[in-house]
This record gives sequence, C-alpha cells and structure tokens, in this order.
Amino acid sequence: MDISGMAHVILTAGNFRASTNFYRKLLPAMGLTVVSDTDEIFYCVGARTALGIRRPDAAYVDERANQWRVGLHHYCFRAKDRETVDEVHALLQSIGAKIIHPPEDGPWAPGYYSVLFEDPDGIRGEVNHVPGKGVLAEGAEFRPQ
Repeated sequence: MDISGMAHVILTAGNFRASTNFYRKLLPAMGLTVVSDTDEIFYCVGARTALGIRRPDAAYVDERANQWRVGLHHYCFRAKDRETVDEVHALLQSIGAKIIHPPEDGPWAPGYYSVLFEDPDGIRGEVNHVPGKGVLAEGAEFRPQ
C-alpha cells in the first residue's frame, strides 16, 4: 500500500463561534481554501490536507479540550521553511492565540523548529519545519518527550 498523506482532521469545537472565527483567520492565511462555512462545519483544504471544525452536540457545548484525555493530543502542519513558522507565530499573536511556546528548536528530529499554540477551545496546534528527511534520515532518531 502507498498513502500520500493525511487527508483531513475534523475537530469538534466546544465554542463553535469562537473556534470558527479563529480558524477563518488562521487557515486561509496559511494557504488553505475554505470549501464549506455553514452553521454545522467550517472546512478548509490545501497543501494535500484539510482541517474541519464541527459544531458540538448540545450536551458538550462550551467544553474545553484536554490533550491528556483520550482523543486528539494535537495537530501539526508542516511548513516549507523556518520563516513560515515565524510568520505563523506573528499571525497567531495578532489574532490573540494562546502561545504555548514561540518558535524554537526542538529535540524531535534534526533541525526541528516549531511554534505551539491553543485555539479558543484549548485544542493544541503546531506548525513545524523539519529539513530534509527528518527522522527518516540515516542515523536520525525519533526522540519523544
């Protein structure tokens, strides 16, 4: 088998209005195209992937994410260069995102550089740049923290 990447990730928002307002500013600026923006889902496609935000079931309105519970820990977009990570960081600051860590080098792979943030529901997002083959390069190690 041969897959070509992650097709999409769908997040369920506790505060649908706040989350869709946030992602309307972030995703198109990162080059994704809005293909659906309804009262039930906000969905963007680009760079061989897609990210969608769904309205929660009424029982879960205003709940917040917890990355240590079962489910999504975080999502990460790959940038083509370090400068893009810096540009995303500036955009995140301008839209009031909670920055977990500003752009920094990390131990995950040789040359790993990333920014980590939270959306209005506390769902963590990351944008990283890893040069070359990353952990698939000969002699490279995956070093989970």
